[in-house]
Amino acid sequence: MKLVLFGATGMVGSRIATEASARGHQVIAVSRSGQSPVPGVITAAADVSDPAKVTELAAGADAVASACAPPRDGTDPRGPYLALTQSLVEGVRAAGVRRLVVAGGAGSLEVAPGQAAADQPGFPEAYLPEALAQRDALTYYRGLDDGLDDGLDWTYVSPAAAIAPGERTGRFRIGGDQLLTDEHGNSRISAEDYAVAFVDELEKDAHPRARMSVAY
Repeated sequence: MKLVLFGATGMVGSRIATEASARGHQVIAVSRSGQSPVPGVITAAADVSDPAKVTELAAGADAVASACAPPRDGTDPRGPYLALTQSLVEGVRAAGVRRLVVAGGAGSLEVAPGQAAADQPGFPEAYLPEALAQRDALTYYRGLDDGLDDGLDWTYVSPAAAIAPGERTGRFRIGGDQLLTDEHGNSRISAEDYAVAFVDELEKDAHPRARMSVAY
């Protein structure tokens, strides 16, 4: 598979690049710096907010992936992240690539029917703006499917509530819109195992036009 990965230098993106490359896929690792900590990948410099550049890099790819995160500079990330999401979709569509897999957030996962984690009392205030920005992006992706086959086969991959560097075990659970927790009520996943699930989804296309979640 020829995979174009935007946001390839962050905690999640670098691990997706590592996992996909280790499986023998050709990875074009895209970042604003044009550098990547992952050996064996092709690097490119681009800003996802430029849809023409997205189109240029995505042309001829079998799939596009995004691990781009909302801005973390203290400003409200909702508008900028939604604009970035729209630019990504515009560029991928123009390139004629059908498959798009996106690293999403956990705040919009449900802790009870119709009740998102981000809306609960006690949700960490520091993470709320990013959670809301990610929820806006998911709403946008779901809106693409309103009675129209636009040719874009997207999947939004939500991690557990806690994701951090750790061990690659290859053992985890896959869910949908509900927050997955263990027998102690904890919700966690290593960035390495999240990347395994993410690349599995790229290969298998098991959740087309849907959100999936990953946790232990």
